[in-house]
Amino acid sequence: MAGEIPQAQPPPEPGPRRHPYVALWRWRRNPLRRRTDRMQAWIALGLLLAVLAAAPAAMFVVGDTAYRHYRDTAARQESTRDHLPAVLVHDAPRHPEPGSEEAEKTRYPVEVRFTGPDGRPRTGKADVEPGLTAGSTVHVWADSAGRITEPPLDTGQIRSRTMGWAILAFLGVVLTGLAVHAVTGLVLHRRNLARWDEAWATTAPRWSRFP
Repeated sequence: MAGEIPQAQPPPEPGPRRHPYVALWRWRRNPLRRRTDRMQAWIALGLLLAVLAAAPAAMFVVGDTAYRHYRDTAARQESTRDHLPAVLVHDAPRHPEPGSEEAEKTRYPVEVRFTGPDGRPRTGKADVEPGLTAGSTVHVWADSAGRITEPPLDTGQIRSRTMGWAILAFLGVVLTGLAVHAVTGLVLHRRNLARWDEAWATTAPRWSRFP
């Protein structure tokens, strides 16, 4: 009858509960566990411990090596480069938004004239602030041959490059461990398939016999 309130139905029976340690099934005794399952569990544990030990060590060794390299590079650059005054030959382009934060960070390559470390007049291109007029004086870094070059590495650059190499070393160890785990898992899986084929080749003829 329309308008009747249907009777309350009992709540559905709960489904099978998932074992809280199902992810560790290779470590528990059960009739379906194979020798390769136990082998894969030990390989995974060994790789995990190896990665936990090797990743920080690789990060430290590579980071320390990189720091020493860039520190020596900075010292060598400071000893072979000079900070010299230079004069603009042409006006520098003006920024379309003068006074903005972007304009303060923008630099334009402009030809400059300066005296090299050997005392000879030289010209080259240097990155200068927008809007500088010809004849303005700026400072450039020049190497022993009189070529305009980048300034020596500062502390921030040394630190950032060192951290970059250290992080790459850490990730390299982790990715190597994951790759080894994947390869061993694939090898063991193929081994299981081959054994299943052998077992089925023995069992199938008995199933296909007619009485």
